[in-house]
Amino acid sequence: MRVLLIGANGYLGRFVADRLLADPAVQLTALGRGDDADVRFDLATGSPGALTRFLDAVHPGVVVNCAGATRGGARELTRHNTVAVATVCEALRRSGCGARLVQVGCSSEYGPSQPGSSTAEDAVPRPGGPYGVSKLAATELVLGSGLDAVVLRVFSPAGPGTPAGSPLGRLAEAMRRAMQSGDGELKLGGLGVQRDFIDVRDVARAVHAASLSAAQGVINIGSGRAVRLRDAAGVLARVAGYGGALHELDGPPGPLRGAIGHPRTDGEHTGPVAYPYPDGCGSWQQADVRCARDRLGWRPRINLEESLADIWMEAACRI
Repeated sequence: MRVLLIGANGYLGRFVADRLLADPAVQLTALGRGDDADVRFDLATGSPGALTRFLDAVHPGVVVNCAGATRGGARELTRHNTVAVATVCEALRRSGCGARLVQVGCSSEYGPSQPGSSTAEDAVPRPGGPYGVSKLAATELVLGSGLDAVVLRVFSPAGPGTPAGSPLGRLAEAMRRAMQSGDGELKLGGLGVQRDFIDVRDVARAVHAASLSAAQGVINIGSGRAVRLRDAAGVLARVAGYGGALHELDGPPGPLRGAIGHPRTDGEHTGPVAYPYPDGCGSWQQADVRCARDRLGWRPRINLEESLADIWMEAACRI
């Protein structure tokens, strides 16, 4: 089976590529903007016609789209997350390859949910920011395309390769700095939010399973369990061997003014900061993952402690 992977060099895409390459039945072709892609193509600016010609030449059985932007203004997010997906859908409609599309979406499409609840695929999406809006628009394009397609709504990915700018990445970096400087206490803000963390390698397994399945529509990919960020901080301290005190500094709701535990240039920690989890999903999010189990035969395997240990191992290499 020939699989065309778009976004192979991204955080999720690298692990999806590894998973697909481990399947001897898969022939993988990577398409992206980087020099190391098999084919260089920018979805945000490339035409559907050019992509169609490539699809007809390669003739993949599955197209996996892991590409997209997580940061930037509304215009940039729309270009990379929505217009790019419109290009993929139009090219697949024009092509004679008949490929199945696996689109990687995100839980930010749902927006805030009721604390204590599990969000199922039939929940009405109410994204709380431009990123979620741009990803939801992409999902709607895929669902309305008439293609053989499935959208995997990935909750909060964690594990090796976690971006340094993400909440867990910032948490690990703050702890690394404290240990490096010998600080006996670490002041952290915004730890009250609860998120459904799912290891990036489990996400890659889900993409692989979706590529082989006939499932269509939207499928949640998460652990099915919300974890408070302060609890994740405690686990991270344990796996890191940090024996200092963790002091939580919660400010009132407001715009993002600093990172978790990010030190000032004078070497002192910041004071209390308003640190909303930057996904527009409020204080709580937890996935209902029964659909993934029933339709993909998929279950998460890697627990959060192992994910955090891998995040810490990468951070510790910078000490």
